[in-house]
Amino acid sequence: MSLTISDAVLSASGLKAEELFLEIILLLFQRDKLSLGKAAELLDMPQVRFQHLIAERGICVHYDVAEFREDIEQLKAQGLL
Repeated sequence: MSLTISDAVLSASGLKAEELFLEIILLLFQRDKLSLGKAAELLDMPQVRFQHLIAERGICVHYDVAEFREDIEQLKAQGLL
C-alpha cells in the first residue's frame, strides 16, 4: 500500500517531503505503533542514530520486560552472554 500526500498538505506543513516522513514515523513510534527497529529501518538509519534522534526530541523508548528477555536470548544465541 502506498500513501499519497497532496502537494497542498505538504506545502501547508512547511516541511520537505523527507521531513514530513520523519515526523510521521516519529509520531507512529511515539504512539507505540512502530517498534524502534522498524522505525529506524523505514528511515534507513541505524538504530543507534534513531535512538539519539528520539532522545533529542524527548521521546521515551518503549522497552518492556518481554523485549528485555528477548534481547537476552538473542545475546545468548550469539554467544555474547
